[in-house]
Amino acid sequence: MRQAGRYLSEYREVRKNTGTFLDLCYSPDQAAEVTLQPINRFGFDAAIIFSDILVVPDALGQQVSFKEGIGPVLTPIANSGDIKELRFDGLRDFLEPVYSALKIVRAELPIDTALIGFAGAPWTIATYMVEGGTSREFAKTKTWAFSEPDQFSQLIEILISAITDHLIAQVEAGADALQIFDSWAGMLPDTAFEKWSLDPISRIVAGVKCKCPNVPIIVFPRLAGHRYLKVAAINGVSAVSLDQTISLNWVRETLQPGTIVQGNLDPIFLLAGGDAMKAEAERILNILSKKPFVFNLGHGVLPPTPPDHVADLREFVSSWLRDNR
Repeated sequence: MRQAGRYLSEYREVRKNTGTFLDLCYSPDQAAEVTLQPINRFGFDAAIIFSDILVVPDALGQQVSFKEGIGPVLTPIANSGDIKELRFDGLRDFLEPVYSALKIVRAELPIDTALIGFAGAPWTIATYMVEGGTSREFAKTKTWAFSEPDQFSQLIEILISAITDHLIAQVEAGADALQIFDSWAGMLPDTAFEKWSLDPISRIVAGVKCKCPNVPIIVFPRLAGHRYLKVAAINGVSAVSLDQTISLNWVRETLQPGTIVQGNLDPIFLLAGGDAMKAEAERILNILSKKPFVFNLGHGVLPPTPPDHVADLREFVSSWLRDNR
């Protein structure tokens, strides 16, 4: 999950000196600086590069911006004509600042601290491209995908190619592991999950593994419920990241025998801090730590979160691990 952000005063200081959010993503020195801020402050085991999943549609030629209080705003794609306007040539050149930031971070990180690169999954990125931003119902995207699947597939095919290339480039720039975020996977009904979430992710993983066979790949199919099993079964997936809604007993009995899991503290517990946070963290550790497990949040750090709570959680988990080894 994204570690840097508005909850850190040092991030806000850097942000004041950049233009737009995307300007920060495309400024290698500053993107590297904010990537390293949580590592320098908290000493996490891994850093995740500061970027955004929407750099891919931006690189494809769709107009993308971020507006304060609103979030991402894109010029919506509505038909095959709009799809034909997208460009794939030059994607790596456009996203070179991201790869430059990765190189800077990898050079400055301690050797035993991993660097994670990431991208959104095709379905999730497509929802932003079609809806023109965030959505509750995803009506435009689902209507297009369900009523004209052949046409919608044209967009998904472009995204599969672009995301695969973007992830490979991140490994070549120094990423030790990759994460694929399908943040809206859970919005798909079972009849569409395999076609629009599972199959595209499977093809991306296969494409990345063909070029980078040793890189671990983590997939986050948020709100996918029991369908986490299908994601974990994708050939080449090293781990799955859990959202906070999933039953940990089910994870232990069903998922963990076959895959590494990562998660899944509700970010609200981190916001609340104190005994409630520690009790929930301990519950997660007690249930999942007997098998391969990466402690993490079930989603990103919320902007109002006090940094002291993050430090307290980091110390609590480290202390618990020392006492229970």
